Amino acid sequence: MEPITGIEMIAIPPGLVTLSDRRTQRSWPVELAPYQLAAFPVTQALYAQITGRRPSTTQGDQLPVESVSWWDAVRFCNALSQRNGFTPAYRLRADGEGIEWDASADGYRLPTEAEWEHACRADTAGPRYGDLDDIAWYRGNSHERLHEVGGKRPNAWGLHDMLGNVWDWCWDVYDAEVYGTYRVLRGGGWFDEHWSCRASARRRSHPTFQVDDVGFRIARSLGDDSVI
Repeated sequence: MEPITGIEMIAIPPGLVTLSDRRTQRSWPVELAPYQLAAFPVTQALYAQITGRRPSTTQGDQLPVESVSWWDAVRFCNALSQRNGFTPAYRLRADGEGIEWDASADGYRLPTEAEWEHACRADTAGPRYGDLDDIAWYRGNSHERLHEVGGKRPNAWGLHDMLGNVWDWCWDVYDAEVYGTYRVLRGGGWFDEHWSCRASARRRSHPTFQVDDVGFRIARSLGDDSVI
């Protein structure tokens, strides 16, 4: 198979981000090495090209893929890595439930929660990287529907739709003590009020759930600004 080209990956500089947990009232700093993050959420066209599937409730090639589970997202990352000649980041057990992340792999993966927030903020300190109507599709301007990726102003690092449109799956478990295997969602979606579309806002979902305002974007551990 021919490699998939035209996936714009943005080089994210190293940094320090502070995460917090509302239930435990705990906060902790996370130091981050450089990494790459996709400029746009995964589109329905790209998802279909790799998987042959179009799971979204609202159809359109340049709409972000939604109604994909966390497991769908990690399997997509591995499939895209193999298609483009990279080492898959995830090792999945034969039963399809257990997973290990190979941090040395150069393949595509989901961002960690800390990577997501660091990239979203793009060296800003406030709840958002701009005026919400300029940067995000949310309940106040979306007409309660999904929109094509890239229709709003990107942040200073060239990342579009970090807030609004669809929530992004992250690698992390949300709170194992209370919620078990539930994974972190970040960014807010087209049906959310303004308070959910903040750089620090967190949501959770079971890794098998498929929701019509949840999608994902891909990351890589290595590389510079490039279109690959």
